[in-house]
Amino acid sequence: MNETRTRDLIVGMAKSLFDRGLTFGSSGNISVRTGEGWLMTPTGCSMGNIDPNSISKLDKKGNLISGDPPTKESFLHLAMYEKRPQDSAVVHLHSTHSVAVSCLEGINPKNVLPPITAYYVMRIGILPLIPYFPPGDIKLANVVREMASKHHAVLLANHGPVVSGKSLKDAVYATEELEETAKLFLLLQGHKTKYLNPIEEEALKKRNY
Repeated sequence: MNETRTRDLIVGMAKSLFDRGLTFGSSGNISVRTGEGWLMTPTGCSMGNIDPNSISKLDKKGNLISGDPPTKESFLHLAMYEKRPQDSAVVHLHSTHSVAVSCLEGINPKNVLPPITAYYVMRIGILPLIPYFPPGDIKLANVVREMASKHHAVLLANHGPVVSGKSLKDAVYATEELEETAKLFLLLQGHKTKYLNPIEEEALKKRNY
């Protein structure tokens, strides 16, 4: 895919996320790996109306080549890419239900959400919780980097999800699945719930999806 089409895809996906309430204000950011480095949504912009020409173009060292300055959370994206050479896109949101789950007491930090649906198991699988760090704290990148080698999705405590994918569509769809599962998890609180069992989970993980 050429750069113009990639920019247009970023704009379209970002607007879709914004229009459906998965991101708001100037929160949330998207990046795509290219042959030269990365294309990344700019800092301080709304995902609902990104100018494709303003998208930040970074070289392979993370230096700005053209466009507006990149999101201040670019270090999260670069940390994921460093450990996941097979992936070509990263989505980070402050989506309401995922953030709400990240604030709950007593959730399992090794795997935040139970296997509620087959699609969650196939698109996310295991979701570790990253401890809270203040916004912009570079120490956060080190923890994300440590987790990224084994997990393509992580949940930042009191902050939101970071999800990578083989393509931008894969990353967006997985992020959406995570948010919907977080919503289901909250709706089911206080109810007796039947989750998928380990045998069903393992069977799903063996399927190519």
